Amino acid sequence: RLNADNARFLLLAVLIVLYMLCGAAVFSAIELPTERETKERWEERLEDFTRRHNLSRAELRHFLREYEEASVAGIRVDDIRPRWDFTGAFYFVGTVVSTIGFGMTTPATVGGKIFLIFYGLIGCAGTILFFNLFLERLITVIAYVMKSCHERQLRRKGVLPHNGRRGSGTSEVDSLAGWKPSVYYVMLILCVASLIISCCASAMYTPIEGWSYFDSLYFCFVAFSTIGFGDLVSSQNIRYESQGLYRFGNFVFILMGVCCIYSLFNVISIVIKQSINWILKKLACKCCHRCQRRLFHSRRNVVMPGNVRSRRNISIETDAVNESDTDGRRLSGEMISMKDFLASNKVSLAIMQKQLSETANGYPRQMSSNSKQNGFSGGVGALAIMNNRLAETSVDR
Repeated sequence: RLNADNARFLLLAVLIVLYMLCGAAVFSAIELPTERETKERWEERLEDFTRRHNLSRAELRHFLREYEEASVAGIRVDDIRPRWDFTGAFYFVGTVVSTIGFGMTTPATVGGKIFLIFYGLIGCAGTILFFNLFLERLITVIAYVMKSCHERQLRRKGVLPHNGRRGSGTSEVDSLAGWKPSVYYVMLILCVASLIISCCASAMYTPIEGWSYFDSLYFCFVAFSTIGFGDLVSSQNIRYESQGLYRFGNFVFILMGVCCIYSLFNVISIVIKQSINWILKKLACKCCHRCQRRLFHSRRNVVMPGNVRSRRNISIETDAVNESDTDGRRLSGEMISMKDFLASNKVSLAIMQKQLSETANGYPRQMSSNSKQNGFSGGVGALAIMNNRLAETSVDR
């Protein structure tokens, strides 16, 4: 039988594959017709150009291939800023360490590619650590604000004293000390914060970059989520109105957006994990109830779990799911093993074994000195019964 972690891993892998298959089907249905139409129009324009200028298709394709190589090095038809001046290089390393990787600027030399490998290895690790620390502090701030709001609601209802001091020693204050915000509220707050940042950034990009507002929102999601397709890239023109202010605002928006979206992804992953555990619990309950009914009718000496514990409130600091196999089996109603039963019922099991030994012997007898010297007596349970019988046999002899 697979344990809970392996089952969760396999189910998540299957769901991701199915999600990718569905996404591929949708994108193929949406984008493939447009790609075919664009290719047909390009072939017509290419044929018309070669015919008007008396060029062969091979010569024209060779010229276009050279332009593609120049485009990789950062050369474009329109005038754009230098890619490898200091500001351009700083923008490039920002896309590297943040794992965005737009692709509009890439190292063309062997030395640059080798340096990028070591530079990105340390830079990406450090930036991911920064994002994790940012997430911890963001959760702390959100938890503090939500806890303050929760305390205010309790004061309005008269549950808490109006002085609001936690050292009053009341049970309500003691229970409130361990209160944690729900993961769903944190996810909602992060969604709203990410949406506000994206809308504000789009309002800046639309007039300055000349994009539509929807394209600006699309760029914000692609950049903030570190997907970084590179079809739309900000701050690439040579001149802007208030160029220094715009580049600073662009840097701030990307930094804030990446932090919020990264935190949102982490919280959503918790919700996905809870959903997977819920699915596994439902599947386990259906299977285990059937097995329990069969075993209950066929076997008498079956150790069944006790009452299923009530589900706790899901907070941001816990998945509200028992990770151990024992807890998972108890929640799902599955039969527990004797090892798990012994771990949770040591005292009661010892008493039960002692009573079983006394019942088998007929009375709680005192051990004689001879029996103690034989070394067979002592203990409880089935082994104790056998030892006592051996002791009596040795004494009789």
